Amino acid sequence: MMATALVQIGLVAAWLALVGGVAEGLRRTAAIDTEITRKIVHIGAGHVILLAWWLHTPAWMGIAAAGAASALALLSYRLPILPGINGVGRNSLGTFFYAVSIGVLTAIFWPLGLPQYAALGILVMTWGDGLAAVVGQRFGRHPYKIFGNQKSWEGSLAMAMASLVVSLVVLGLTTGFTPAVVGTAVVVAIAATLLETLSFYGLDNLTVPLGSAVLAYGLMGWLGQI
Repeated sequence: MMATALVQIGLVAAWLALVGGVAEGLRRTAAIDTEITRKIVHIGAGHVILLAWWLHTPAWMGIAAAGAASALALLSYRLPILPGINGVGRNSLGTFFYAVSIGVLTAIFWPLGLPQYAALGILVMTWGDGLAAVVGQRFGRHPYKIFGNQKSWEGSLAMAMASLVVSLVVLGLTTGFTPAVVGTAVVVAIAATLLETLSFYGLDNLTVPLGSAVLAYGLMGWLGQI
């Protein structure tokens, strides 16, 4: 059991090191904006939930790892521990909420034997929020503001489309591409986009994954698909 746990930890650490190395390499050699490299890490790191699902990682291990990552994230706001992800004094707790969301979703759905909903929530956040930021910055020509929070219609569309695709793929592969799955995916995509638009200070890294996962679970249960 100890050997299995060490292998799982090693695989996750290797994946995170690869993602961080690629992002840092691009930042140094290709002069890519720091925000872009941050989103590369944002998207890449979220796939640890798929590794945990594939490896049948115990819930306690995922929760413990998320707790350690949360503590490290908080510390990094004061010390230059994760310079490629957080800037010291950065006015956002997004990285902290990111780690917390993984721990909370693991604690909820792993004991139920439904890790796909945890994966759905995390991947909606990683791909949706990540692409929304990149597309909004690069191609956002139609900005709008909600309670002083500036977004772009292009970024919000990217968020909605990414959330729709993620939900369809995860639910479709685990349940089947039924009308209930399609309807649930559409509702989740709309809700995730609204949550991303209305969140501040990185809180969307918590509200989007939790909201998406719980909504998908509730709708699929209501439609008799669980």
